[in-house]
Amino acid sequence: MWEFILDRAGYWAIIGLMMISLFIAFSAENLIKRLVGLSLFQTTICLFYVTLSKVSGGTAPVLLKEDMPYHSADHAAAETGAQLTAAGGERFADLVHTYSNPLPHVLMLTAIVVGVATLSVGLALIVRIREAYGTIEADDVRAMDIETAIAQEAEAGKDLKEATA
Repeated sequence: MWEFILDRAGYWAIIGLMMISLFIAFSAENLIKRLVGLSLFQTTICLFYVTLSKVSGGTAPVLLKEDMPYHSADHAAAETGAQLTAAGGERFADLVHTYSNPLPHVLMLTAIVVGVATLSVGLALIVRIREAYGTIEADDVRAMDIETAIAQEAEAGKDLKEATA
């Protein structure tokens, strides 16, 4: 059991960071602290996906000379189709090197860009909330909204009574 846990220590660290960031996002009353928690959570998700995509012994997804279709002097053997598969002429089984899949890294790069843009919009909204309410504490903003809604409801009820009378 300990071997299972220790072999995956990196994953446990990432899961711990995820739980900490979710706790920050849910428990903080300060809106900036909530955004920091959400940003940390998004970063740990990216870290998790990149960690999962690691291939032991893998190299960058750039085709090396040894894996080129006709890299050797034995060009005649390659022309006979010994290295080609039946499906479309693509080679897949006789590669010398192991390559990493670039797709998770590309997706996470996109997620980072989207996360930064979302964080920027969130911070801009917090600035606007601060201008409108004078605070960035979620409880205070919620209390002001409830007071405003009660006052508007009372005003609407008063207008309705005047209209029916």
